[in-house]
Amino acid sequence: MTADSIRGLLAPGLEISRVVTGLWQVADQERGGVPLDPAAASRAMDRYADLGLSTFDMADHYGSAEVIAGALAARRDDVRFLTKWVPEPGAAGAEKVAVAVDRARTRLGTECIDLLQFHAWNYADPSWLDCLFELAEHQAAGRIRHLGLTNCDAVHLDMAVRSGVPIVSNQVCFSLLDRRAAGAMTEVCRQHGIALLAYGTLAGGFLSERWLGRPEPPIDESLTWSQMKYRRFIDEAGGWDRFQGLLEVVARVAGRLGGNNPDVTLGLAEREVDHPDVTLGLANVACRYVLEQRAVAGIIVGARLGERSHVEENLNLFRFSLDDEARRELDDACAALDPIPGDCGDEYRRPPFLTASGDLSHHLTHLPAPYPVQRSGTNRLVSTGTPWEEMAGYSRAVRSDGRIHVAGTTASHGNRVIGGRDPAAQTHFIVDKIEGALQSLGAALDDVVRTRVYIREGVDWEAVARAHGVRFGRIRPANTMVYANTIGEDLLVEIEVEAEAG
Repeated sequence: MTADSIRGLLAPGLEISRVVTGLWQVADQERGGVPLDPAAASRAMDRYADLGLSTFDMADHYGSAEVIAGALAARRDDVRFLTKWVPEPGAAGAEKVAVAVDRARTRLGTECIDLLQFHAWNYADPSWLDCLFELAEHQAAGRIRHLGLTNCDAVHLDMAVRSGVPIVSNQVCFSLLDRRAAGAMTEVCRQHGIALLAYGTLAGGFLSERWLGRPEPPIDESLTWSQMKYRRFIDEAGGWDRFQGLLEVVARVAGRLGGNNPDVTLGLAEREVDHPDVTLGLANVACRYVLEQRAVAGIIVGARLGERSHVEENLNLFRFSLDDEARRELDDACAALDPIPGDCGDEYRRPPFLTASGDLSHHLTHLPAPYPVQRSGTNRLVSTGTPWEEMAGYSRAVRSDGRIHVAGTTASHGNRVIGGRDPAAQTHFIVDKIEGALQSLGAALDDVVRTRVYIREGVDWEAVARAHGVRFGRIRPANTMVYANTIGEDLLVEIEVEAEAG
C-alpha cells in the first residue's frame, strides 16, 4: 500500500486539503434557533487546520457557518474557504448577485472568496445562466478567485463551460451508495479539466461501524437532517438489508487492509503525527474509495463543531490505499445495489426527492414560471424575450384548448449563443427553453407528442440525435429530423414541438 499527499491543487492558485471539513451540520446544530458562538466554534476548527485539514466547505444557508469561518480567518491565514450561493429560483439581476457576493465576503471577512459554488434549481429557467455570467463578472473584478457549481448534472456542467463560464469544480454526492458521478459527470470533468468535490461520502454517517448489524432506523426527528436524507438514498438503493450487505463487505476490506503496516509512508505534508499503527475503520475505506475515483480532487467530511472530532480518523486516509482486490470487492458490493436514479443533483429537481423531508419544503418557497404568460382571447402565449419574437410578431409557445405549439427554438439567449458551437450543448439548451415554455403554460416535457429538429448543413446530426435521446428517450415523441439552412451562422440547431396537456 502507498500513501499520498494530504494536499492537492483544486485550481490554479488554490491548493486545498484533499479531505475538506464540511460545515453543513452547523445548521443542524442550530436547529433549535440558537446560533453557535462564533469564537468558540472557530476554535474547534483549529485542530483540523493545525493537522493539515485546513480547507472548509460551507454555504449561505448553513446557519452561521460563514460567520464562524470568518472568525477563524481573523486569527489565521493558512485556511481556505469554499462557500456556496443557493438562491431561490427565479430571475436574479445584477444587483441581487452583487448582494450575495458581498454578503459572503463580509461574513468570511475577505476581499476575495477562494471558491464560490453556485446551485441552480431549474434548468428550464435560463436565469441560472444569467447568474453565472454575473458571477464571472465579479470574478474578473477580483471579488471571487474561482467559480464552481454544486449539484450540477453532466449536461449542464458541459453547457456552462462551453458557454464561456470559467468553472473549475462541481460539488456532487458521491459514495459507495451513490456512484452517479462516476459516469458521464467524470467524463465531462476530464474533458474540460474540472475537479469534483465529493460530499455524502459517508452517507450521513451510515457508512460506519455504528450502523453495521443495527436495525433499520425510522426517518424521523430522532435522526439528523443528514441522516434523514441518506436513509432515503438507502431505500432507493434497495433497502436496509441490502445496505447491510454493503457494510459487511466494507468492514471486511477494512479489517484486511488495517493493522500494523510498517511500509506505509505518512503523507501528512510537513506535519508529524505519531501513529505507527494504521487501524482502519469502515468509514476510512468508504472515503478512500471515493478519494481514488477519477476527477475527484477532494472529499467533504462533515463536522459537528465543538461536539466531536474525527481528525485522526480522517488523517488515516493518507496512510493507506486500496489494492486491486479491495477495489474489486467494493465494486461488486456496489453493483449489488440499485443505482440511484438520474444524474448528479436530480434529487433536488425531480422525484424521488432524496432530501431530509422527502420534498423541497426545506429548500424552496416557490418555483416561479420561467417565462411570462399573456392572454390573447382564449389562448395563452409565452415569450422568451428574443428580439425576433417582437420584430416578427410571434410567440415562443401558444396554448389553445389543451394543445401547445412551441415555435422553432434555437440556442440564443439575449446576445449570447448558449453551448458555444457544440451541437449537443445547443440542443440541450433548446430543450431547456422548450421545457421552460411548457412549464409556464402548465405542462411538462412528458406532454410532448411531436418534435421537429432542423440541423444546419454540415453539423454532426448524430450528436444532436443523441442529445435528443437523452432528453426524450423516456417520452418517445414522434420526430422528424432534417438538414436545413438555419438562421444565424452560430445557431446550429432549431427545434419545434407539439404537446398535449390536460
